[in-house]
Amino acid sequence: MPTVRFVGPGRAGRSLAAALSGVGWGGVGWEVVGMLGRGDDVASAADDVDVVVIATPDDAVADVAAAIRPRPSTVVLHLSGSLGLDVLAPHARRAALHPLVPLPTPEVGAQRLAAGPTFAVAGDPMARRMAEALGGRVVEVADADRPAYHAAAVIAANHVVALLGQVERVAASAGLPLDAFLDLTRAAVDDVARLGPRRALTGPAVRGDWATLASHLEALAPEERAGYNAGVGLALQLTVGERPATDATGAGAGAEGAEIDDVPEVRMPPVHAGVA
Repeated sequence: MPTVRFVGPGRAGRSLAAALSGVGWGGVGWEVVGMLGRGDDVASAADDVDVVVIATPDDAVADVAAAIRPRPSTVVLHLSGSLGLDVLAPHARRAALHPLVPLPTPEVGAQRLAAGPTFAVAGDPMARRMAEALGGRVVEVADADRPAYHAAAVIAANHVVALLGQVERVAASAGLPLDAFLDLTRAAVDDVARLGPRRALTGPAVRGDWATLASHLEALAPEERAGYNAGVGLALQLTVGERPATDATGAGAGAEGAEIDDVPEVRMPPVHAGVA
């Protein structure tokens, strides 16, 4: 049974500690021997354990790692999605483990981690061993690719939540609750999983229905228009190469495969520039 000590008793650290130890599932998990927090002396954190998990905010990882006295047999591992292994100097055995699942609370996080999500790993094989102990799918992400990987993760989770915040605000202006639209979101995500984003995309941007898009912009509060326009731009980016550019009347206005930036007036509704 591997032994692990955590530095950082926040949502990520507590979620992973509970999942690894099998709390709530009746399994025999890893032995969590301690959880160090702010103000604790971390110098001896690597003593007498197989793994030290640094579960602090990203900007504190390097300082915490440097404060831990190295032990040649102990793996020092961080949970950051964007940081490489260099921040774990001077430790010889370094690893990264980043779960691709939201951890909103330790309780929900522990359940999700124990359900076997995807984990991005790097460095020492202990990271893969930890992910596989939770039944997770493992993807290797090199240090050079971690900023782009983490940007994709932020878009997939944080940006989607922010967009649903806009749905909630706009729906409220029409007297409707957010719940009325969540089945639509779930179905769209299911379609992406089955068909891929391009084939799953529906709606006025795909049809070139600029009059509808224009009516949306006119109905929205001014502070909501930039976000809506950004979404339309992303939808149009998926359609590049799928059909010719079309103006507001439906007439062909560009060659198939033209870049969006090459035809901004014809690919966006006529009111786009004036109300964004």
